Amino acid sequence: MILGLGRKLLRLSRRLSVRVVMMAVLALVGTAAAPLLTGIIPDGLTERFGRDAVLPVLDILASSMLAVTTFSLGVMVQAFHTASGQATPRAFRILVQDSTTQTVLGTFVGSFLFALTAIVMYRAGFLSPESSVVIALLTGVTITLIIVAILRWIAHLSRLGSMDHTLDLCERAAAEALGDAAREPGFGAYATDEPVPGDGHPLAASQTGHVTSIDIDSLDSVLTERDATLWLTVRPGDFVLAGQSVGVTDRKVDDEELRGGILIANAREQEQDTRFGLTVLAEIGARALSPGVNDPGTAIDVIKRQTRLLWDHARAERTEPLHRTTRIRIAPQDPAALLSSAYDMVIRDGADRIEVMDEMLRALQRIASCEDPGLAGAARNKHDYAVRQARAAIDFDEDRERLDRRAAEL
Repeated sequence: MILGLGRKLLRLSRRLSVRVVMMAVLALVGTAAAPLLTGIIPDGLTERFGRDAVLPVLDILASSMLAVTTFSLGVMVQAFHTASGQATPRAFRILVQDSTTQTVLGTFVGSFLFALTAIVMYRAGFLSPESSVVIALLTGVTITLIIVAILRWIAHLSRLGSMDHTLDLCERAAAEALGDAAREPGFGAYATDEPVPGDGHPLAASQTGHVTSIDIDSLDSVLTERDATLWLTVRPGDFVLAGQSVGVTDRKVDDEELRGGILIANAREQEQDTRFGLTVLAEIGARALSPGVNDPGTAIDVIKRQTRLLWDHARAERTEPLHRTTRIRIAPQDPAALLSSAYDMVIRDGADRIEVMDEMLRALQRIASCEDPGLAGAARNKHDYAVRQARAAIDFDEDRERLDRRAAEL
C-alpha cells in the first residue's frame, strides 16, 4: 500500500501544474503564518524592517516575476515543440516532465504569488509592523531561491530543445522504467510463464486505449478480500479494446472492483512501460535516417544509447523478493519485444547504410554476450535479422564485404 501511494505521489510530482501549485501553497502559507510569529520579534528588528522597507521590494518581485514567468513559459513551449518536431511527437510526453524546467517555473510562480499575497495583506491592514520582519525574512529567502532558479534556468536554456537534451531525457526515462522492471519484473506481481486457466472468469477492459500502469496493491487488496487469484494477460504499453479480456480470475469478481487497478489511457506513458522509452529513441533514430534529415550520426548515437540501456538492464541486480503478492500472475517481459522496440525501425531504415549497420551489428554482438540468457538469445536472433536486411539493401561490393566481416564476428 505504501509503495502504491509512493508511485502515485511520484506520478503527480512529475506534472508541471502540481509543482507550481506546491510552490504557490508554500508561499501562501508562509505569508499567512507571518502574523503568528510576531511575538518573538525583537523591537530593534521591527524598527529596521518596517512596512516602507519591505513593500517596494515586494512590488518589484510581483511585477518582475509575472513577466519572467510568462517569458519562461513561452520559451519552454516553443523549445519543446521544436524538439518534438525534430525528434518525434512522442518525445513531447517525456519532455514536459523535465524536472529542472518544472522546478524553475514553480519557483517563479510561487515567488510571484508570495509577493502579491503579501502586498494585498499589507494594503488590507492584516500585517502589523512586527509582521514586516517575518515578511522581510521570507522575502530574502525568496530572492535567494529566485537567484538559484535563474542561474539554473540560464544553464538549462543552453541545451533546452536541442537533440542531445531530448535524447538524454528519453534515455533517462527508458532507464528508469527498465531499472524498475529489473527490480520487479511483474511490478510487484508474480512474474511467471505458467498458462492462463482456460476455465477462469475473464476481466474485461473498461475502455479502448493503452495500459499505462498496473496498481498491484489495489488489485491485491480486492483479490485478498474475495480470496481470488488474477492472471493478467496484458502488460503496461499494450493496446486493448473496450470489452477485451485483460486478465482471468479463478473466482467470480466484480469487474468494476478490479478495473481501478488497471489504468488505461489514450496515450502511452513511460512510468511502467519498459518499451516506450526504447520506442521513442528508435523513432528518433529512424527519423534521422529519413531523406529529409539524412543524419546517420544521430542514428548511430541512438544505437549506442539503446545498447547501453539494454546492457545495464541485463546486468541490473535482481534482488529477492521480486514480488509482493502471489495472488496476481503476469507474464514476464519478452526480451524479443525489447529488442524489436529498440532496433527494428533503425534496422529497416538504415539497412542500406554500412556505417549504421556496422554499428548495429556491433551492438547486437555485445548484447549477445550479456548475462541475461533470454536477452542474449534475442540479440542473436536480431543480429541475423539485421544481417539479412542489410544484405538485401546493400549493393556495393566493398560494403557487402565489410558487412560480412562484421557479421562473422558473432
